[in-house]
Amino acid sequence: MARRHRPRRGSLAFSPRSRSVRPVPRVRSWPEGPKTPTIEGFAGYKVGMSHAFIVDYRKRSTTAGQELAVPVTVVEVPPLQIVGARLYRREPYGMRVVREIWGANATGDVGRRIPGHPESPAPERDAFASTEADEVRLIAYTQPQLITGTGSKTPTLFELRVSGEKFPERRAFALSKVGQEVPVDQLTKEGEFVDVIGVTKGFGFQGHTQRWGVKLQPRKNSKHRRMIGTLGPHNPSFVSYRIPQAGQQGYHRRTQFNMRVLRVVRDPRADPITPAGGFLHYGDVRSACIVLHGSLPGPAKRLLRFRTPLRSKVTSVEKVDIRYLSTRSKQGA
Repeated sequence: MARRHRPRRGSLAFSPRSRSVRPVPRVRSWPEGPKTPTIEGFAGYKVGMSHAFIVDYRKRSTTAGQELAVPVTVVEVPPLQIVGARLYRREPYGMRVVREIWGANATGDVGRRIPGHPESPAPERDAFASTEADEVRLIAYTQPQLITGTGSKTPTLFELRVSGEKFPERRAFALSKVGQEVPVDQLTKEGEFVDVIGVTKGFGFQGHTQRWGVKLQPRKNSKHRRMIGTLGPHNPSFVSYRIPQAGQQGYHRRTQFNMRVLRVVRDPRADPITPAGGFLHYGDVRSACIVLHGSLPGPAKRLLRFRTPLRSKVTSVEKVDIRYLSTRSKQGA
C-alpha cells in the first residue's frame, strides 16, 4: 500500500509558541528614520473595532478607486509625557548607558511605577549636551488618567528612539523634549503607515487539536481522540520540535507591519467616533485617537506600541477618502 502524504498541521512560523514575558512589548529594532530629528515611537490603548466605507487607495488592487467596506480598529492615544533622556554607546557586549537626565515631571504620576527622580540640575544637562554617544533615547510614560476605558491609573514607562542624520542635532532635540508632552502627531499623519507591536489574546494551556488543528483520531481509537497518533520513531530517540504538542496558546508578542492610518481624531467631542452605547469592554473614547485599517493584536484596553515603518517603501503620503465610519451600537441591538 502506498504511503499517504499530506501537508503538516499548523504553521511553524512563530515557533516556539511561548508566553510573552510582559503585557507591554519592547521594541527590539528601530528603523533609520528621516534625516531630521524625529521621535520614532508612540503608544496607545486598543479600544475596539468597527467598519468604514472608503475609496480603495491601493493602486494595484482590482477595486482601486471604488468604494468598499473595510474593517477598522480604533486606538486611543493620549499624549505621552517625556520624563527623561538617555545616551547609549555601542560596546562589544551591547549598548551601555553613558549619560541620562530627568525632567521636573519625574516625581508625579510616574512615581506609581518607579521611585521619583529629582530634576537634573544645570551641570548634568551641560554634561549631557557635550557627551558623545551612538544612540539617543527618550524616556516616556503614558497618561491613563486621561482616559476612562481602563481602570488602571499606573503609567507605563518605556523608551523611544530619536532618529536623525547628525548626532548633535538628535541630542539637542532630545534635550528640548524632556519635561514636555508629545502628541501622536509627532509620529504619524493620516494616510501614513505605522508598525504595531502588541501581545495577542491569551488562551492558556491548550491541547493538540485546539493549538495546531490536527485531525481527530478515528472513533475506535483507544483512550483518546483529541491527540496525535505518534510522537515520532524510536530512532532517533527524541521528540522533534516539529511534532504538534499541547502548550501555551495566545499571549504571544506579535508585530504587524505597515498598518495604514485612516484618520487621526484629535477631539472626539467635536468629531464623535464612539458608537451608541460605547465600545464593548471599553466604553467611550474621550481622548485623541487614531483609526487604522485592519485588525490589531490583543484584547480591548491592552497597550500597543507604534513604530516608524521598518519595511515600508512607500514615500508618498495620500489622504484616504473615508465616505462613512460606522457609529452604530456594538451591543447587538
